[in-house]
Amino acid sequence: MSLIVQKFGGTSVANPERIQNVAKRVSRNFEEGHDMVVILSAMAGVTDSLIGLASEMSESPDRRELDVLLATGEQTTAALLAMTLKSMNYPAMSLLGFQAEVVTDCSYCNARIVDIGATRIKELLDKRNIVVVAGFQGIDQGGNITTLGRGGSDTSAVAIAAALKADKCEIFTDVDGIYTADPNVCANARKLDSISCEEMLEMASVGAKVLHIRSVEFALKHNVPLYVRSSFNEKEGTMVMNGDHDMESPVVSGITYNKNEARITMKRVPDQPGIAANIFTSIAEAGINVDMIIQNTRAGGETDLTFTVPKADFKRALDLGKQVAEKIGAEKVLGDENIAKVSVTGIGMKSHSGVAAKMFSAMAAENINIIMISTSEIRISCVVEEKKAELAVRTLHTAFGLDKVEN
Repeated sequence: MSLIVQKFGGTSVANPERIQNVAKRVSRNFEEGHDMVVILSAMAGVTDSLIGLASEMSESPDRRELDVLLATGEQTTAALLAMTLKSMNYPAMSLLGFQAEVVTDCSYCNARIVDIGATRIKELLDKRNIVVVAGFQGIDQGGNITTLGRGGSDTSAVAIAAALKADKCEIFTDVDGIYTADPNVCANARKLDSISCEEMLEMASVGAKVLHIRSVEFALKHNVPLYVRSSFNEKEGTMVMNGDHDMESPVVSGITYNKNEARITMKRVPDQPGIAANIFTSIAEAGINVDMIIQNTRAGGETDLTFTVPKADFKRALDLGKQVAEKIGAEKVLGDENIAKVSVTGIGMKSHSGVAAKMFSAMAAENINIIMISTSEIRISCVVEEKKAELAVRTLHTAFGLDKVEN
């Protein structure tokens, strides 16, 4: 039979009853003859609670010790699931990240996986054990516990599946698949039977919350068959395919939005070589990711430079921008936190024209002003006022024919 890696998110293991339901699902697969590796998140809300405890101890908790603390959330659920399976007379053993040989770099709280040995996992599978692994965590080469950042359990699962050459990796969450838009925003959103890794990667990068972007990167790089399913029903979910859709697939597969960005504009920046490097080097050295960048050249050797950053980093980025502006002689720096990014994504955009025109026309008809635009081969993103974001999602969902058909 096949080797299956299953990952269960925080809502799926939120209480003892749900952990028991996970045990029943896993045991059914095991009884069918499959080898089973289960990756778990912490119970819903536990990670935030642990961060809150750390903040009570220190205004700026040491990041190494914070990782030691946060890793206990997944350790708890892994042990509880293994206990439950054993009480049901199934052979099971829990492993922490370091026991599963998940080796990372030393970037505490946002470490990246560099290798997975998986020797212990393979030995346990050979002895016909259900292996339960604490997700979200690993160990650096100095022997320190590390965590992978938000959504890190998804990354753990796909990376372990890649290391084991698993037949498939199933991500179980509180939704039954990947939708054409957020169903909480767009009532007419449809569940997709399948989506390409390339499309999912773009959607994850611009706001889709179902899969973490790094997990999709692993799936694409290592050709891991990936499925998104609900832990609360038996529906098939959505297959994330490594490859393009067929020729009859729609031009646009999904509409996403992200309200967690802010905009910074530097006015009357000297239009000279090296100026942009000075600005963005200081931002990068502070560990702040810059997303969209637009430059508007003025007459007289000056330019306006606008870029977006995560809203959590807005104040730091704004302060850095003001410091750099003073050094280079820019006129002033403005900031705006009340924006959102709305994106249309589809593999069919590679071979179809007119997507941008349709997007802009639909938004204009609803009096939605476009502040910034960026594109990739299969995505177009627009920055709009935050209050207009959800209207934009619904408008574009209808414009591109993605609304579900009522029976």
